Amino acid sequence: MPRPRKWRNVCCLPEANFHGPLEVSKRTEEINMTVEEYESIRLIDFEGLTQEECARQMNVARATVQKIYFDARRKLAQSLVNGNVIHIQGGDYKLYDACNSTEDFHRCHRHRNE
Repeated sequence: MPRPRKWRNVCCLPEANFHGPLEVSKRTEEINMTVEEYESIRLIDFEGLTQEECARQMNVARATVQKIYFDARRKLAQSLVNGNVIHIQGGDYKLYDACNSTEDFHRCHRHRNE
């Protein structure tokens, strides 16, 4: 039996769940990006954290963050090159409570309920 997946700490959900070209044909494939993939892009590319810092904040191993980040960047590239729409949803995550968090979570500034 496989080991159960570990929940990833996520600061906040995206303001918008769909991203992509303005003119979308019905033939365009939709790419599903998980919330933890979105969080890895937000932390590493937007906030400027290292993969190690991102791993500590998300409460997973650095190698796990590396895989999540690689998958997220591949999906972003597919969207840019092929004109696909990205739909951010699902995954193995939990929103952490900023009141109970450590100083590593000082970057979290917004929360949105699903």
